[in-house]
Amino acid sequence: MTVVIPETGKPITAPVGVRSMELEITGTCQLNCAHCCTSSGPKAGPGAMTREDWQQVIADTAALGIPTVQLIGGEPTLSPHLPHYIAQAIDAGLTVEVYSNLTHIRPALWAALSRPGVRLATSYYSDQAEDHEKITKAKGSHARTRANIIAALDRSIALRVGIVEVHEGQRVKEAEAELRALGVRVINIDKARPIGRAADPTAGGPTTGDLCGHCFRHRVSVDPDGNVSGCILSRFINAGNVRQQCLADILNSPRWAEITTTIPMPRAACTPDDSNDCDPASTEACDPAYEEEFGPTPAF
Repeated sequence: MTVVIPETGKPITAPVGVRSMELEITGTCQLNCAHCCTSSGPKAGPGAMTREDWQQVIADTAALGIPTVQLIGGEPTLSPHLPHYIAQAIDAGLTVEVYSNLTHIRPALWAALSRPGVRLATSYYSDQAEDHEKITKAKGSHARTRANIIAALDRSIALRVGIVEVHEGQRVKEAEAELRALGVRVINIDKARPIGRAADPTAGGPTTGDLCGHCFRHRVSVDPDGNVSGCILSRFINAGNVRQQCLADILNSPRWAEITTTIPMPRAACTPDDSNDCDPASTEACDPAYEEEFGPTPAF
């Protein structure tokens, strides 16, 4: 399927450079992480987007030539429709990454996650349960996530793990060493950004200076209510809503172009002030392992 302009029959594509979509298919999460950029948690609702709405967004993503979707939340495994979204995206020729906290994977879901073209990603904060759960606010979450990391590796599922430094003494290096010992090859390390729960209430809210520069230019995000922005970290900049406009119109609108010009250009990888590995996004960084194992680096 190709999106076309009715009057001319000319195809509509996404803005040049857009390579991935972050789809927040639910706002609900079992965890209540201290740094969550979307303020997801057990009390957050699934959002206004219906299964039909998300299916339309996935179809539009493929039609616009955007090659990759990331299914995220909240916690995407809490959506009963996740296997259907995975199947639709794969059948449309898209590459899929599911970003889960891996605290609970239903047995039937492993089959969907094991499909060719599907990648799995998760967050891991420390090799010590106490440190990890200080961030997730959920007892037992460390053991469950660790066990499911091992289960994914045993199933030969392509796996990426993000470590976000939330507080001092978190044992980030030890967590990375543990993950590598388990067999995880792709690890992104980032710092908590002042967005969502990590925001400084006295600072007046997040700004474009808190962004890595890839949002709007290289990726697009749709939140649980259908609001469109450049990534989940840039949700404070709303470019439209897919329940009111089609995705193609939003991405090709003057507003999208105007917003893009206000976003600082991407920083060079591995600068001292920024890891350039926005988690959960995974932008390009020094370690080429991601591209070697998973193919060309997506701009999540």
